[in-house]
Amino acid sequence: MKGEQADILVLHGLWWMMIKNKLHKISSAYYFMVLPLAALFFLFHTLPFLQGIFYSLTDWQGFGVWSFVGLNNYLHLFTDPTILGAYAFTFKFAIAATVTVNILSLLIALGLNSKIKLQGFLKAVYFMPYMLSTLIIGFVFTFIFSNLIPQIGRSLSVQALSVSILGTDKAWLGVLIVTVWQSLAFNTLIYLSGLQTIDGDVNEAALLDGATGLTKFRTITFPLLAPFFTINMVLSVKNFLMVFDQIIAMTGGGPGNSTTSISVLIYQKGFNGGQFAIQSANSVILFLIVIIISFFQLRVLEKREANF
Repeated sequence: MKGEQADILVLHGLWWMMIKNKLHKISSAYYFMVLPLAALFFLFHTLPFLQGIFYSLTDWQGFGVWSFVGLNNYLHLFTDPTILGAYAFTFKFAIAATVTVNILSLLIALGLNSKIKLQGFLKAVYFMPYMLSTLIIGFVFTFIFSNLIPQIGRSLSVQALSVSILGTDKAWLGVLIVTVWQSLAFNTLIYLSGLQTIDGDVNEAALLDGATGLTKFRTITFPLLAPFFTINMVLSVKNFLMVFDQIIAMTGGGPGNSTTSISVLIYQKGFNGGQFAIQSANSVILFLIVIIISFFQLRVLEKREANF
């Protein structure tokens, strides 16, 4: 037994020496660069999130005294029709925006990757919306939808265009158009970078085998773009489930609550409606939904990549 204990002590000693050697090999400058950023991330991201989880278990209104209520706030989420309506709208919007953005951005990337004139200029034009503020774009398109298009519709005697779409039950389509238009740039850039990683010899071999058009895209191009498709799908769903700026700038969640997303509802009810604790619980649920969907997408799409 003493011999075994001695062996264990020797192994622990060797393990500790290896750890110390590894730590000594790493320059302290790296720690000075990483630790301040890690501290700031914890202070402004992780800590508020943990506080939100804590407040979701209380009845705090954002001021005054509070008491623990357990899971009552979470149970309330499933009984409030406004919250359920916001979830329904958010999922509808996220699915529509994700599908539309990825189809259009892939088509644009295929076009920009071909040998066309003014390729650099067109890339700059398509990427420009991504550089602009979302709120500014929202305000500009609000003016377009509320003033310019109705004026054109009345002058052409087109009843459908004579009324601002943002004041009807189709308001979400106006928000969708603006969101898709601005989101195209980033997705197009990812697809374009993926297309440029495809070896030219692969395309030449496909052409020699007689693969052209849709056949070439289905059997050669898209399988090689699968990792980039996965990235775009995960990021798109995540971003569109948390849509906020476009709605605030264009409709404010209206008319009524027809364009109220989860993020907008959390902001309005949490900070202005006296439901700070309830909307903290709503934030936690939204976080869990985004995480679960993202992991599910990664698992499914990565398996699809392996099958190509």
